Amino acid sequence: MRILVLGGDGYLGWPTAMHFSAQGHDVGVVDSFVKRKWELELGVEPLVPILTLHKRVKQWRNLTGKKISLFVNDLTNNRRLYQVFRDFQPEAIIHYGEQPSAPYSMMGRHYAVETQQNNIIGTLNVLYAMLKHCPNAHLIKLGTMGEYGTPNIDIEEGYIDIEHKGRKAKLPFPKQAGSLYHLTKVHDSANIEFACRIWGLKATDLNQGVVYGINTNHTVVGLNTSFHYDAIFGTVLNRFCVQAVIGEPLTVYGKGGQTRGYLNIRDTIQCVELAALNPPSSGEFRVFNQFTELFSVNDLAELVVKAGEDYGLSVEIDHMPNPRIEAEEHYYNPVHKKLQELGLKPTWLSDTLVNEIFDEVERNRYRIDRSLVRPDILWRHN
Repeated sequence: MRILVLGGDGYLGWPTAMHFSAQGHDVGVVDSFVKRKWELELGVEPLVPILTLHKRVKQWRNLTGKKISLFVNDLTNNRRLYQVFRDFQPEAIIHYGEQPSAPYSMMGRHYAVETQQNNIIGTLNVLYAMLKHCPNAHLIKLGTMGEYGTPNIDIEEGYIDIEHKGRKAKLPFPKQAGSLYHLTKVHDSANIEFACRIWGLKATDLNQGVVYGINTNHTVVGLNTSFHYDAIFGTVLNRFCVQAVIGEPLTVYGKGGQTRGYLNIRDTIQCVELAALNPPSSGEFRVFNQFTELFSVNDLAELVVKAGEDYGLSVEIDHMPNPRIEAEEHYYNPVHKKLQELGLKPTWLSDTLVNEIFDEVERNRYRIDRSLVRPDILWRHN
């Protein structure tokens, strides 16, 4: 297939592009490098330096003989995006090209507006580019389990059957986002569902859990992907691993009962490939809940303490005041059957925490900036 990866410079985008290229697909990557700009402005960077996308594309071709086409473009620039879609004629579009951080979106008005403009307008432009130049293409959009919030009922995969006053209907599952970033994903889902229902496009919305991990089958030196541990772009597991290695207590928010879905980066690529190889029908908007395991923050902290002990470290836990507005103890039981039915074979956190993540952090501990680790972004602004 001709596969276009939007956000091809990113944590998920670059490994995905390499994977599909290695499988023999004709791959293109699109990126504006705006996330690198945000990182420079905020004074944060991945633990291990990342080559520019131009250099990675060249190195990939030198190593494998396979070409990845590179398009430098901002998704909010519709004219240039139309040109990319017209020239490349993608059959599948994998859309990672959004501002990915909830804390970033909650830093203040400027960051909230930038997040919403970048994400929502960018996705709308993608939909219009598809409609104009490749209406039969399959959009695979990275959503988030954070769209659902933490309702006191089981979370279905995208849709829920309801009965009201004697009548029945299948409707999109209610959304209750926990940040202005997560709200952009809610708006994306609504816009994409509309484009499928009204225009006849086809799309798969991958409501993904929190991704962890560094290595895939193709991430070697020079072709590695990013590992963020800072309070803005880093995940809780990354932060815990870094804190354990440098001897700082693990910063658990509040009671630590916040439970979410998690999956390894290898499984993200596996899920995207399963979606690409099994496309929906024209006019169909389907939703997959994409995760493999459920953990509370306390669960993760205890796993990191144990892994730290196995690594010869003494790790403590610090329950700090929660900077977010969220339920710290709640019911959480999301359905996630569809990807398993397509053949997903999970990678377990217990198999990768020590021999991959801890090893990588320990090798690069001299690069860690301690000032970036402790969370300090508040959800409530006075």
